[in-house]
This record gives sequence, structure tokens and C-alpha cells, in this order.
Amino acid sequence: MSLRSLSCLGLACLAAVSPAQPSLGENYEDLNQLLATKKCPLCDLSGAGLVQANLRNAELVGANLSGANLAGANLSGANLAGANLSQTSLQGANLTGANLSGAVLTGTDLRGAFLHQVNFTAVNLSQAYVQGAQGMPQDAGTPELFYGWGLLETRKGNYRSALTSYNKALGLDPEFAPGYLGRGVAYLRLGNEQAAKENVEYAAELFKTQENTAGYETAQGFLKNLQEMADARNAGAGTPQLDAIVRGVASLALQFLLK
Repeated sequence: MSLRSLSCLGLACLAAVSPAQPSLGENYEDLNQLLATKKCPLCDLSGAGLVQANLRNAELVGANLSGANLAGANLSGANLAGANLSQTSLQGANLTGANLSGAVLTGTDLRGAFLHQVNFTAVNLSQAYVQGAQGMPQDAGTPELFYGWGLLETRKGNYRSALTSYNKALGLDPEFAPGYLGRGVAYLRLGNEQAAKENVEYAAELFKTQENTAGYETAQGFLKNLQEMADARNAGAGTPQLDAIVRGVASLALQFLLK
């Protein structure tokens, strides 16, 4: 299987084709116009096979690219304002400086894409796949959205990536209590017990102020178990016992956060 075919695995894409070879069912006239001029506003390019296509500075305002395969494409500086990118694969694509204001990103695959300086004005990213995307603007999402991505990374064991998402959530809302608890879990799994303690202590304060009883009790339980870890270590407990306590503390907190 070719590398180009591998880039489509798990995605709703058509057969892997070269950028200049349209798939069946595409609008040939619109596709040829795009490839020849890089200007195709309001075009119907749904389902187009444009893997690794060079579309730098392309004009695609309002274009229909739903279901298209643009994995690895160069769309730096492209104008995709108002474009329909639902179910589109942009995995690993270069979107540096692109304009996606008002674009539809339902089910869009942006995993591993380069998103530096992308204009995401009036864009809903809650149903897009952005794991591993680089350069996601701070103002591109909500605290809940970044927090959700942090939880996904935490469940996969990618704790440093999780911290990045939690930090963005808290940068948008410094009083977002679940973000501090999530960050505490990540720090604990990375072996930084002091940072975990400080974050969960602050989460407990916020949960209490916000009258979130379940959150407060979860944070307090986390802190109690941290103390048990310290006591066990001082008593000469072995690594397996300490590891079991760490897993238990993180698991209980994560169960609460996932609710």
C-alpha cells in the first residue's frame, strides 16, 4: 500500500489519487479551474481527491469541499471563508495564515495540521478532530473545548499534551475549576506531586465557592490520597504500592471529570 493510500486510512475518503486526477462524481470543470488558477470561489469540490495538492493562497471563499481529501495539502494563506469543510480530511495539511472565518468544520479532520495564525472567527471547532494540530490559536475555542481535548489526551496517557490543553482552557477562564483538577491529574501522572497538590487545592477552593459539592468532595479526596502517598513513602512503601495509589487517585478524579 502506498504512503498516499495510508494517509486515507480511517477517514471517509475516496480512492487515493494524485492532486491532478479527479475522482468519479467530482465537478470536473470546477476542479480543473482550481488546479489551473487556484481561484474557485463558490465551487463544488465535494469529494475531491486533492492529497498533497499545492493550493497556497488559493481563493476558495464559500466553496463546497465537504468530504474532500486534502490530507497533506499546502493551503497556507488560502481564503476558505465560509467554505463547507464538513467531513473533509485536512490531516497534516499546512493551513498557516489561512482564513477559515465562518467555515463549517463538522467532522473535519485537522489532526496534525499546521494552524499557525489561522483565522477561526465565527467557527465552531467542537465537532472537529484536532489532536496533534500545531499552532491552535488561543482564541479559537472555549474553555470547555480545550478542557475536553485535555481529557482526551489524559485518557490516552499523553499528559504533556493534556497540560497544554488545560493551560489554554484556564487562560480563557482562570476560574474554570475542572481545568485545575484535570491539570492536577496530569501533573501527578508526570510525577510532579507538588504541582498536582497546588492545582487541586485551588480547584477545591473554586468548587467550594461555586457550590459544586461533587467537585469539592472529589478534590478533597484527591488531596487526602496525596497525603496517603506521602505517608506510605515515608513508611518505606515499595514502588508497586505507590504506583497503585497514584493510579487510584488519578482514576477517581478522571471519572469525575469525564462526567
